[in-house]
Parts: sequence; C-alpha cells; structure tokens
Amino acid sequence: MIRAGALGWRTLWRDLRGGELRLLIVAVTLAVAALTAVGFFADRLQSGLERDARQLLGGDAVVVSDQPTPPQFDRQARSLGLRSVTTLLFPSMARAPEARGGTSRLVALKAVADGYPLRGRLQVAQDAEGPGRPASGVPGRGEAWVDPALLEALGVQVGDPLLLGDSQLRITRVITLEPDRGAGFLSFAPRVMIHVDELPATRLVQPASRIGYRFAVAGEDAAVARFSDWAVAEAKKPEVRGVRVESLEGGRPEMRQTLDRAEKFLNLVALLAALLSAVAVALAARGFATRHLDDCAMLRVLGQSQRTIAGSYAFEFGMVGLFASVTGVALGFAVHFVFVAMLGGLVEASLPPPGPWPVVFGLGMGLTLLFAFGLPPVLQLAQVPALRVIRRDVGNLRPASLLVLGIGVAGFAALLLAASSDLWLGAIAVGGFAGAVLVFAGLSWLAVQLLRRVVHEATAPRWLVLATRQIGARPAYAVVQSSALAVGLLALMLLVLLRTDLIASWRQATPADAPNRFVINVMPEQSEAFLARLRGAGVQRLDWYPMFRGRLVAVNGRTVAPDDFSEDRARRLLDREFNLSFSAQQPPHNQVVAGRWTPGEQGAVSVEQGLAATLGLRLGDTLRFDVAGVTSEARITSLRKLDWQSMRANFFVMYPVSTLPGMPVTYMGAFRAPERKGFDNALVREFPNITDVDMTATLNQVQGVLDKVIRAVEFLFGFTLAAGVVVLFAAVTATREERAREFAIMRAVGARGALLRQVQRAELAGIGLLAGFLASVVASIVGWALAKYAFDFTWTASPLVPVAGSVAGALLALAAGWWGLREVLNRPVVETLRKAAE
Repeated sequence: MIRAGALGWRTLWRDLRGGELRLLIVAVTLAVAALTAVGFFADRLQSGLERDARQLLGGDAVVVSDQPTPPQFDRQARSLGLRSVTTLLFPSMARAPEARGGTSRLVALKAVADGYPLRGRLQVAQDAEGPGRPASGVPGRGEAWVDPALLEALGVQVGDPLLLGDSQLRITRVITLEPDRGAGFLSFAPRVMIHVDELPATRLVQPASRIGYRFAVAGEDAAVARFSDWAVAEAKKPEVRGVRVESLEGGRPEMRQTLDRAEKFLNLVALLAALLSAVAVALAARGFATRHLDDCAMLRVLGQSQRTIAGSYAFEFGMVGLFASVTGVALGFAVHFVFVAMLGGLVEASLPPPGPWPVVFGLGMGLTLLFAFGLPPVLQLAQVPALRVIRRDVGNLRPASLLVLGIGVAGFAALLLAASSDLWLGAIAVGGFAGAVLVFAGLSWLAVQLLRRVVHEATAPRWLVLATRQIGARPAYAVVQSSALAVGLLALMLLVLLRTDLIASWRQATPADAPNRFVINVMPEQSEAFLARLRGAGVQRLDWYPMFRGRLVAVNGRTVAPDDFSEDRARRLLDREFNLSFSAQQPPHNQVVAGRWTPGEQGAVSVEQGLAATLGLRLGDTLRFDVAGVTSEARITSLRKLDWQSMRANFFVMYPVSTLPGMPVTYMGAFRAPERKGFDNALVREFPNITDVDMTATLNQVQGVLDKVIRAVEFLFGFTLAAGVVVLFAAVTATREERAREFAIMRAVGARGALLRQVQRAELAGIGLLAGFLASVVASIVGWALAKYAFDFTWTASPLVPVAGSVAGALLALAAGWWGLREVLNRPVVETLRKAAE
C-alpha cells in the first residue's frame, strides 16, 4: 500500500502539471500578499516612529509648562542621573533694520541653552540656498539663527541685523532642520533661535507674556521611565498648575487624521482581498474535488483506505498552502517597498527593517485560508465509494459539515479582525460580508424560482427558454454562482465607491484653494478698511469672525476648576482661556450634530462636540464665562462637529447672534493670499498691529502627505481588483464541465452553435445582472456604515448605483464567461460525450 505522504507527492505534481491548483495558488497568494504588504509597511513605519520619537520630542521625555519649570523636576532628573535642557518658546515680532525697509513679521522665538537638542541633530546652512549640515552647537551671544522664510519676508540676508525687542542681533545661520519643531499654532510662524542668555536683554519677557517652557531630559531607558512616571504623578498634584508630560502622540496632530484614515483604508483593501480570496478558494476547491471524484473511486477499488486518501489530500493542500503563503509573503515584502517609496517620507530618516510578525501572520493567514475554505470539500473525496466506478450517480459531494466549516470560518474571521487593527472596521467588513453571503443566497434562490414562473416556454424566445432551463435544472449552482459573483462585485463596488468619496473627502478637507493665511488682532475700527484692502487685492473667499477670549468658570451655576477633572486635557482646557466668537449664521464648514442652531437666539451657545465630551457638557447646560472681568452666561443649544484639519477658522464656543455688546472683541480672518510678492509686507505695513501667519509651508506639507497616501491606496486597490477577477473567473468556470456536457447533448440533437452562444450569454448576463444589483444595494449599506463608523465622514450613495452595478455585473460576467468558457462550445461533441461516459 502507498503511504499518504508518497501518494500526496504524486497527486501534487500531477495536479500542478495539469493546472488543477492554479486558481487556489493565485487566490491564496493574493490574499497573503495584500495583508503582508500592509503589515510590513505598518510594522516598519511604527518602528520608525518609535525610534524617532525622541528626536521629535527633543529628548527622551519632555515636561511642558506655561511657567518656569518647577524646581522639583530638575532635582528629580539630577537624582536619576539624567541630562536636561530647558528651552523657551513664545511668539514675538521681529523687525528688519530701517536700512532694509523696517518690515515686521510675527516669529516663533525659541531660546535654547547649551546642550540643545538632547536627541536628534539641528541642521543649519550658511545661506538660504546652501545645503544643511549638523550644527556644532547653539547660537552664540549676539547671534540669531532663522528660517529661510523669514529672510524673504523681511528682505534681509545672512549677516544682516535682526531687531528683537530692545536687542539687535546678527543673522549668522539658516535653520534647515529642527528635530523637535512639532506642531501647533506657533509652528506656522518662521523660527528665530537665540541663546537663552540673550533673552533678558530683549526685554520681551513680561508678566503677561505667554511663554512655553520645555524641560527635556535624556539618559538610560530605565531612569527615563522612572522620571516619566514620577513627572506624570507630580503634574496631577493640585499645587502643580499648567504642567504636563508630552508624548509623541501629540507630535504631529496635523497629520494624524489623514494617516489614521489611510491606515484604515489600506487595512480595508487588504481585508476585502482576503475575503474575496476566501470565496475564490472555496469555489476552486469544490471544483477541484468534483473533478477528482472518479480518481478517488478508482483508488478505493485499488485498495486505498479512506485514511490514506484523506491524508494524501491534506498533505497536498498543506504543501500548496505553504508554497502559496511563502510566495505571498515574498510578494508582499517586495510590494511594501512601493509603500515605503510612496509614504516613507512621513518619517524623516530611513525606516528600520521589519520584524518577524508580518511573516508569521502571512503564513498563518494563508494556511488558515486554505484549510478553512479549501480542505472541507476535498476531504470528502476520502468517502467516495468504490461503486462510483460503475455508477456515476453515487458519491457526489455534499455540503460541508457545519461544525468543520464553522471552526474554519471562525478562525479566519478572528485573524481578519486582528489584521484590521480597528474593531469597527473589522466587524463591519467581516460581519457585513457574512451577512451579505446569506442575503445573496436567499435572494438568488427567490430570483431563480421567480424566473421559472415568469418565462413562458410557449411565447418566450428559444434561447431564453433554454437559458431558463439551464438555470432551473441546477438551481443550487445558479445560487452559488450568483452569490459568489455578488460577493466579488460587492468588494469591488465598495472599494470604488468608498475610494472615490473618501479621496474626495480628504481633498475637500485641504483643497488646493484652502486658506493659507491667518490674520488676528484686527481692531473693530480697522475692519472695514482691512476687508476693503483684501477685496482690492483680489481675495475672493474669506472666513471673517469676531473673536474674544474667556475662561469657563461655572457649569449650571457650579464653579468648575482644573482640579475637578482627572483627565489631563480637561485640566488644561479649564486652566486656559478659550477663543470665543459669535455669528448669527452657522459657519458653513461646521456641522451641527445635536440640538439646533437658531440665528439670533439670545442666551445661547454652540459648543464643539469634542470639548463637550471632554468636559462632560450636555445640551441644556448653562455655561458661565469670565471675559476680562465681564460675566457671560448662556445655555448650550447645539453641538458642532469641526474639522480641525481644514485650515478654516474654527471656535470651541460660538454665540448664534450678530452682535454681543460689551465684549472686548478683535477680528480674525482666514483666506488664501494672492500670489503677489510683497503682499504680506504691505498688509503689515498698512495695519502694523495685526498678526499675519503664513501657513503655506504647512499646507503644502499636508497636501503632499495626502497625495502620497492616495497613491498608496490606489496602488493596493489593484490587489483587491485582481482578487475580484479571480472570484469572477472561479464562479463562472465552476460549472464548466456540466455546461460542456449539456451543450454537447444539445449539439448532438441538432442545436446550432449560434443558438448555444445566445443561451450562454443570456445565462451569464442574467446571473451577472442579478449579482450586480444585489452587490450594489449591499455595497451602499455597508459603505454607509464604514464611512460613518470607521472613517468618520458623511457619505450617501447615488440612486444610480444599483443601475450601474447591474450593468457592470452583467458585463463582467460576460467577460469572465467568454474567457473561462470560450473553449466549451468549440470542444468536439464526441470528445465531450466520451469523457462523460468514462
């Protein structure tokens, strides 16, 4: 007797040479490649971010405060043997000398001490056009290092004087890379870096100055961890106010929403590729088992046991799964370099090598995919009776055991949920597809029954009658085919619809004409002249709002203080003043998600939903603000959702009125500046008290990252498209041999080839039409759920989607049928009938 392993080797090589395993290998390879490509890149990007975290912070841990760092933090750092350095950061006005035009510009002034930065390297150049090189230290006495943008804005060059407060410094270097630049409002302004010892002479530090102090430490990991734990606990003490320990999570908030959405969409594309591959594997494996029924019956005649046959096929599928998984991992590893090229710039330095987890996960996913969906029908081959050699009607395949199938599907679903990295995303994708399969099967069965009743053989065309008979003669195959086609089309339509609208949503958040200037501190008496100046310069769209600052002091008559909250963000919000505004009309870029915005309603305010969630505020609560000694009370009548990435003017709290007498207001505007050299300088010269913030560089950076993300999403989309094509091909060709026998019989009794081609096209178009319609309806529902709960943007499917889906389904089914069944009508009748009789 032949052992299972030896028999498995023989059947493996025979089936490989015969092309029997081609679809299985392609389906598993695609699924593993898509998942591991995303996995490799995500693993390397995460490792890169963790590695660069210290550089982005300027140290291993940073204590941020709005007052000089309490001395106990320095004592604790010294006791643990940590190096430390303090930097001061605050906005100020820098001026060019009168000989250079006397232009002023808001700058982000940074005072640094010797030893800065503790992590990373500061890079500077000799002039604005020169290459950046690592700096050997920090600015010396009487020196200032500046951003290139400031040279152009002030019309100065390296070597010229720069006026800061009461001091005159000399520009000696141009900053090309500042590792701990981070984000925030001040990062939009050009940087001026000076030595901390120069600061007293400028007399810029006054009692009302809003200075940020950053106390950075660096040293051994264990000592840094102890310091961080101590610092977090110390910052929560009631007597320690305005102190927090900074983490990398807040380092690049202007990128986070885009990157989070991109990661989710890449995961969704990979998940759909894996789900489609599961359908393709199930269809291909069942076709494989059907073609091997007679072979297994002959093996039983020759004395092979069921155990040997089952073992041989398990061995064969195990080897196929291992080969396809290794191939998929290798392909995914190669493909992830495309993602690195497209998105690797998100981390400044080269990315570290990936860890072993994506390889292990890819191999496990491939084997699970094959054993869960491919092996159950194949194992039934061991139960084929020897009697089938003389009676072809016995030993046919049965539906797989619910227990076996359930265990396999549960394991596969668990792996997909783990791969999704987002519970909502994984649950909606996996659960939506599981529910869709049941819905497709039920509706397909009803459609087949309805078709048999509607088509009257006496009046309908002959080709339609024959096509209806073909479908009605094997309703189970029709249901499987239409369901499989619908699942494939569902994934493709879902990606097409979501990809189009998600990308549109991303681009709409920061469109090409997004505002690139923020102007604040416009006095009320200047507003008319300022607006006229902008209109004269050609500014078409302008966000223009009054603004005043107020501190939240009571909620529903009860005084609130930072100590009332444990969450760090809530404590910081109550420890500072809010930017408040008023407008009778709801800002067009704000979405009311609860309550109602009523223009002109007195005693009402609208609150940003994130602020409300952090502070535990609800509709109907009464808020009391202290505005420069003036008390203002109002009731929350609406909650708004804001897009902080939109570069538009946004406020935490707004009064829905056109005027608010007694408030010390100034005006702020957000607009896109005309591309005219000298516009900003002329604006500041005419209105010297305003603060003009140029955000062009940041906007270009956000849009550049967005373009990279979109290219990566579109690239990975090709994997799911390929998996969808494999599903379509597998579904259409699953009944190839049955079609060949039926057409051979029809041709033997006189049917012409043209009639049979009409029958085949009608059958395929009908199944494709049904599958496309069902897929488009379910895709609209699942897409809405994903957009709302996973990607957080508003999306409504067009009513034309079902029509387009039906047409696309019919065309794709016809194309797949032409490719997969083109030789069926050309096969000689005698050959087909002889093969069927064997």
